[in-house]
Amino acid sequence: MKDYLVDKIEEVSFERVELNDSLWQSGVLDSITIVELAVDIEEEFGIEIPFDEIIEDNFETLANLIAFIERKQSK
Repeated sequence: MKDYLVDKIEEVSFERVELNDSLWQSGVLDSITIVELAVDIEEEFGIEIPFDEIIEDNFETLANLIAFIERKQSK
């Protein structure tokens, strides 16, 4: 999961990212790339991400994003 997400984030942002790098606050992801990433995640992991769940807490770091996806998958 981590490798997939790193590849996708780097693909949409053109920046290298590490597990605890800021994605939201630092501007690595903007409003368009976050939505694009959310759509890719939905397709890859078979989950639904409503717009009200595309928030900083879930998308601020790669670690947060992995935890968010795992929570969604366990439901």
